[in-house]
Amino acid sequence: MIMSRPVPRALLAVCALLVTAWGALALWFQLSRPGGYAAIALWSLAGLAATIAIARDPGKWPGARALVTGAVALAVLLGWWCSLTPSHERVWADDVSRMLVSHVDGDRLVLQNVRNFEWRTETDYTPRWETRDYDLAGIVSADLILSYWMGPHIAHTLVTFGFKDGKQLVFSLEIRKERTETFSAVGGFFRQFEQVIIASDERDLIRTRSNARGEQVYLYRLRATPGQLRAVLLAYLERADALRRQPEFYNTLTSNCTTILYELAHRIAPDLPLDYRLLASGHFAEYAYDQDALTPNVPYAVLQQRGHINARARQADIDGSDFSHAIRVGVPGIR
Repeated sequence: MIMSRPVPRALLAVCALLVTAWGALALWFQLSRPGGYAAIALWSLAGLAATIAIARDPGKWPGARALVTGAVALAVLLGWWCSLTPSHERVWADDVSRMLVSHVDGDRLVLQNVRNFEWRTETDYTPRWETRDYDLAGIVSADLILSYWMGPHIAHTLVTFGFKDGKQLVFSLEIRKERTETFSAVGGFFRQFEQVIIASDERDLIRTRSNARGEQVYLYRLRATPGQLRAVLLAYLERADALRRQPEFYNTLTSNCTTILYELAHRIAPDLPLDYRLLASGHFAEYAYDQDALTPNVPYAVLQQRGHINARARQADIDGSDFSHAIRVGVPGIR
């Protein structure tokens, strides 16, 4: 009987180590300040001691005292974790300081706090928040934007809507950073950030990525009816309104710029399949292509090559041409 116990005991030790690591990271991202380092160190040392105690003698199981102590420590940590609540009452960074407010009256849409910053560099900008109106009956197009900031497998996804009168409106789910914070993909797993939906002029949300930050940006024309486009746009507004009423934490895995797009699209296409590319967001355009959501009868490699906008975006700055028109020149499906 004793000889059958080392394997499950080893698994218990691995579980204890993983819980220790998770707790240490959670405490680090929430309490990484002088007053919190003691809690981080205490939890880490206790967890490592428990792991060593479990793994040290494969012939004996940990005593009841050790198990109870570990269970109590974990319960306290989980209680603290569950007590963390998102908030709108923080000192926000300028670019996420305001939340979108929408008013729909028939086909007339009025948006308050549309962002239209003038970005010279990532840190040098002129803030502008505007009130704009749109004709919902005039939605004629939508484009998927992928902006690569961390290798080929991770991209930020945006959707931009086009109207008959030439207006463009782009939406993005963003982390809502505090003024002193910087983005951390790992921190996004540990309730470090709230989330916000930004509606913006294309020269802001798209140009800041292609020109100010130097990210690699790709644009794809989406294949959808005006009714479907209107439904997705209104769903963005509904989600933005829900976030304004009740703050939520951003989650790098489950609540990010790509998963929200799937969530909204799933409303009009309930049979839309789950896929690993919803997590590997850099491949999301390939997923959309496989769902016949991009321009048909054109190989994906061609869509990707012609959809790369960086050179055209930079040239628009040089010659002063219309940014929205310039980045679409040569993109399949766009006349």
